[in-house]
Amino acid sequence: MLESVENSLHAVAGLMFDTTEIGYTLIYVILIVLIAVVCDVVCKLLINKLLLPVIRRTKFEWDDHLYDKKVVARLAALAPAFILYAFLPSAFEPEGSWYVLSERICKVYIIALILRFLNGMLNAFLDIFNEKEELRHYPIKGGIQTLQVILFSIGFISIVGTIIDESPARLFAGLGASAAVLMLIFKDTILGFVAGIQLSANNMLHKGDWITAPAHNANGIVQDVTLNTVKVRNFDNTTTTIPPYALVSGSFTNWRSMFESGGRRITRQILLDVNSITFLDEEELHQFESNFLIGEFVSQRLQAIADARAAGNRFLVEELRVTNTLLFRVYLENYIRQMGKSNPDMLYMVRYLPMAEKGLPVELYLFSSEKVWKIYEGIAADLMDHTLGITREFGLRIYQSPGSYDFQSLKDRLS
Repeated sequence: MLESVENSLHAVAGLMFDTTEIGYTLIYVILIVLIAVVCDVVCKLLINKLLLPVIRRTKFEWDDHLYDKKVVARLAALAPAFILYAFLPSAFEPEGSWYVLSERICKVYIIALILRFLNGMLNAFLDIFNEKEELRHYPIKGGIQTLQVILFSIGFISIVGTIIDESPARLFAGLGASAAVLMLIFKDTILGFVAGIQLSANNMLHKGDWITAPAHNANGIVQDVTLNTVKVRNFDNTTTTIPPYALVSGSFTNWRSMFESGGRRITRQILLDVNSITFLDEEELHQFESNFLIGEFVSQRLQAIADARAAGNRFLVEELRVTNTLLFRVYLENYIRQMGKSNPDMLYMVRYLPMAEKGLPVELYLFSSEKVWKIYEGIAADLMDHTLGITREFGLRIYQSPGSYDFQSLKDRLS
């Protein structure tokens, strides 16, 4: 078929221009170019008028990405290029300089079109990958960029080999001698590629994760993971870029597991004035029996004290005495369990920390069922508000260093 087309072109060129060989060749080249242009126009019409409606009607999403990234159009652009290359031997003398020049230009053009097509395929694959909810958090972009670097490196060497009429395989072999220089030039790219594999293989980092990396002043949400950088948008709306290999070789905190768990930890601490800690007598204990959070505990303790006294066990009576701090601690644990915003299935407790010169530290340890920052801080604030407000009902005082108001009040009382 190609031979019959060539014969027809020869006949048309001979009819149109039959004076010189140069004119004949010129007309022949113009006809080939016109055929290539017509082929390009036909391919575009087929894509836009026939293929596009079919793509839009299908339930699949991957074909839309292939069209939107112009993958199909770039593939169709190869047809005119191959037509030009196929008819070159008929237009020029195979050994002539014009043929050699035109052939090399066509080869370079075809390689460039193939690179565009493959690059579009990779970009479309990245979009398809990001569309999947269960896969979008994986740092696939770094791997795609690595493939693009390899692809364009091979394409560049192939183009150079075509221009200088040297086998690309020999050029690749010659690069071995300069491998050390290339490794120095592409050090960050190589390290980023290896680090990206480690981050992905070990499930260490996803797009959308909240990470903190104090060494790099990063505390925010991962916006993008590329071959050379991890982009973090901090909570103060600044942006920090970190090399992937710095995260692998150093350390960082990923809060993703916290969001995937049943709760977010709350730890708060108050200091009790040790001078306010005392035992409660039975009359004082009776005042707390009506409290729904500790009423049952108080009733059981009073009954145990009465039974021990009736049995004449003075040691047990002394052992069962209740301090206001014990009652306060039981109250807070029951409050945490029933507050509705904590996760009672996870660890919660109220404990004493080692004594300090500023009083007795009491720590509230629990897990909030809400993990969003603002809601979480609101729950912690509500807990502290209630804790500070209820302290006086147990006869306890919060320790606070004297301030100017305290000294002024003392001065007023003494004057």
